[in-house]
This record gives sequence, structure tokens and C-alpha cells, in this order.
Amino acid sequence: MVQNKFDLDSYLKEKSQKIEKVLERYFPSEKNYAERVICAGKYSLFAGGKRIRPILCLAGCEVVGGEWEKILLFAAGIECIHTYSLIHDDLPCMDNDDFRRGKPSCHKAFDEATAILAGDGLQALAFYFFTHPDLVKNINNKIKLLKAIHFISKAVGFEGMVGGQMVDLIMEGKKGNSKILKWIHFNKTAKLIEASIVSGALLGGATSKELKALSSYGKNLGYAFQIIDDLLDILGDEEKLGKKIFSDIKKQKLTYPQLIGIEKTKELAKKYTEKAILSLIPFKERGIPLKSIAEFLLHRVY
Repeated sequence: MVQNKFDLDSYLKEKSQKIEKVLERYFPSEKNYAERVICAGKYSLFAGGKRIRPILCLAGCEVVGGEWEKILLFAAGIECIHTYSLIHDDLPCMDNDDFRRGKPSCHKAFDEATAILAGDGLQALAFYFFTHPDLVKNINNKIKLLKAIHFISKAVGFEGMVGGQMVDLIMEGKKGNSKILKWIHFNKTAKLIEASIVSGALLGGATSKELKALSSYGKNLGYAFQIIDDLLDILGDEEKLGKKIFSDIKKQKLTYPQLIGIEKTKELAKKYTEKAILSLIPFKERGIPLKSIAEFLLHRVY
């Protein structure tokens, strides 16, 4: 009997819609004195992102046999962190991007001070979600919830996303090498992607062996994701990306296309995608959604 082909579009749509509903339900009301900054946070959070990181969190829970609908608040918190990082990345003092997801960046739609505070608010909102009573009551093992929060916290701080972004800025206009570029990619992007899937798996009751396999998947997927982003800055369609291309070149960013050329960069993205998929072997058929997500992200430039 021939099995039906996995429908990734339906899978992503279902989980994205569930995340949207949670974000809408728990997002603060604008009807108070802080209306402007709340509106700014909401503007960026609901600007049309693909919700890849929270979906990976839910998929990590699902692949180890957990009930993913019980951890929607945790996944929503991850999206708040990701959106805060985008707001701050776009600021004139950082990457100075005027557009995000086809709309004016938060600092352009509002102003710089409001954008900074909106990002701060979304980061705090993430931890409000991670510790919300409606989530806590769904988690039988509270120690695993604490571990998941700890893992996310480290991934987005000085030893992760913040550190990676700092070195990314420091290296603008400087001659770099593959060692420092890999460090930037790992910290700036891969650590949050790894943490998204591992935290979901922790909350789903994963074994240590399963966590190790999913950690490998997340790291390699994260590398591939950022390498593909570097390629899209050159080969992407501005309308589909919702932002200007060639911005990395203008800022003299350290990227793989600049370091090793476009074709070798494509090969590298494929290599890390294949390594991510190989990590899923222990999960057999249960790993199909994660395999399909990795292939989907790679084919954005193929």
C-alpha cells in the first residue's frame, strides 16, 4: 500500500494558526496609557512571519510523543523573542533596515525609542508566556519546564543571539575567516533554532538520546538557515522577502557568499541540511515533518 505524501503546507498552516490564536488571546490590551508601545509590539508581532521557530518547538514536542497543543504558550513566547530581536536588528544603530516582511520596520512605523521599548516589552512578554499559569498547569514535570526556560534564556543572551549579533556588527568591513563566521552563525541564529526544538522536546518528555538527536538537528538546521539567508540577500526576490536585497554587501557584512562564493555557499547549505536530516534517523516516520521543514527551508534558494 502506497503511503500518502506528507502535506507540509497543511502542517505549517495548522500550527501557525494555533500559535496566532494564542498570541492574539494573550497579547496585552492597547487600552491604557502604554497604548503606543503596545501597538508597536503588536505591529511587528503580527506582521506576517512564518512562525518557523515556534513551529519547531511544537514539532519537537510532537516527535517525542508529547501533546503539542499543551505547550502553545511556550511556543508563542519563542515567537515574541524572535520578533523582539528583529525589531532591534532593524534599528539604525544596528543593521539599519527600513523594511521587514514587506512593511516599514517598527522604528519607521513609529520611532526609534518606541521600537526599542517594543522590543524590550516583547522579550519580557516571552517570559510571561513561559511561566503563565495556563501553561504551567499543562506541564506535569515542572523541572523540565525550568530546564526549557533556562535553555532558551542562554540561547538568546550573551552566550547566544546577543553575542552573535555583537560580533556580526564588529566584523562589518573587516577581513574574516570561516571559523569566526561559523561562530557568528551558530550564536546569532542556530542557538535559538536549536533551543526552540529542544525546549519543545523537553516539554514533550524526550529521553536524553532523543534530546541529543534533536540538538544535532537544530544546530545543523540553524547553520543552514543562516547560510540560506546570506544567499537570499543576493539571490532573493525583494517582493517575496519583504525587504531590500544586497544589504549585506552594502554593509560589508562577513558572509559565506563574500568569503567562498555563491556556488560553494549553496553546497554548504545543502551539506548542513543533509546533516540535520541524518540526525532524524532514530525517529523514523515520526521525523518526516522535521525532514520536510529542513528541505522546505533549503529550497528557498534552489
